[in-house]
Amino acid sequence: MARSVYSNHLKNRTNRLKLPIKKKPYKLLIAPGIFLCYRRNAGPGTWSVEAGWLKRFAVADDFEPANNNTVMSFWEAQKRALALARGSEADSDKPVTVDEALIAYETDLAVRGGAKYNATSVRNHLAPALLSKVVMLLTDIELVNWRNGLVAEGLKLSSANRIGKSFKAALNLAAKRDKRITNFAAWRNALKPLKAKGGSAPPRDNYYLPDAGILAIVKECYIDDADFGALIDVLAVTGTRESQALKLWAHDLRDYDPEDLHVMLWCSNKGKDRDPEQRPVSITPKLAAMLRKRATARGAKRPLFDRIWNMSARFRAVLERLDLDLSLTPYTLRHSSIIRQIRSNTPLRLVAYSHDTSVVEIERTYARYLGNASRDLTKRGLLIDAEPDVRQDRPHMDNVIALAR
Repeated sequence: MARSVYSNHLKNRTNRLKLPIKKKPYKLLIAPGIFLCYRRNAGPGTWSVEAGWLKRFAVADDFEPANNNTVMSFWEAQKRALALARGSEADSDKPVTVDEALIAYETDLAVRGGAKYNATSVRNHLAPALLSKVVMLLTDIELVNWRNGLVAEGLKLSSANRIGKSFKAALNLAAKRDKRITNFAAWRNALKPLKAKGGSAPPRDNYYLPDAGILAIVKECYIDDADFGALIDVLAVTGTRESQALKLWAHDLRDYDPEDLHVMLWCSNKGKDRDPEQRPVSITPKLAAMLRKRATARGAKRPLFDRIWNMSARFRAVLERLDLDLSLTPYTLRHSSIIRQIRSNTPLRLVAYSHDTSVVEIERTYARYLGNASRDLTKRGLLIDAEPDVRQDRPHMDNVIALAR
């Protein structure tokens, strides 16, 4: 068994009570990176452990006998400090590190059917020093420097924002489970999405594809692979997210009424404390027939789709064969669906409902397309500047009777 570290100042109550009273604790290095801390108070002193983080765990036996629980001697405090720092006991009391927060986040994603890549992508961009850092000691400065470093290393701004968003979700989960973590403002401020300079730059043009382009993409995806084509077909027709399409089961297909073909799509998990909800989304007869065929082949105990890995790369290969913009992604199908309904003058509340989003988000993202749709509607109420026919517009006076004088 390893020897305990000796300290003449802290070894017994007599020597400890001779120390000046002060707020900062007296520290003793008991192992590499681990300190036993004693705070001298007006009353009984307290024992704490510091290992990149600080945690108080017992009262010193300055005025009452040690019980190796709530009141500890110098030697008992050393053992407890080492146990807490190394996690050999009382793991629930050990402050969670960034690495442990990511492990918990990955497990939570797996339970909820989310993509574990959201957690692993963060881990791949974190240095060992930051992974071992205790969450409650994270500062906004080091988080800002980390996220800005991703862009400096050549990562796209959108990718850095996406990784930062996943990191923030992992830290929020850790703070939710451990009420001692109170520095959540650090990552909420430091990991806000970055915006590129030059707000006057022209808007993106790859939000929208005409129907002919989308149909060509769907057809080419079917040629590439039947499962891949079927999933892209669902995304193109419904405008839903990939994560929502992967939750479709055979019983979610409602094709018994030819006049009301639709699927029941689960809403995403976005938002706080959101209850599970399904919403009906209309589909075409061709898509309904395809989904019914898949439902019959896969059976009632399997979802209609399995996750397709490297989906963006496969989608890009299809775009290359069709000689289309390679910056397009499968999410363009969702953009196109929303814009198509906006241009058809569908009320925004209905567009938001069927696409599981909000009117505010639609107005923010698709403002330029709203302008075109609003002009088409307001033209109907414009004052027509034309020369009127005075004789035709003159009111008939046949029913006017002169009053007697």
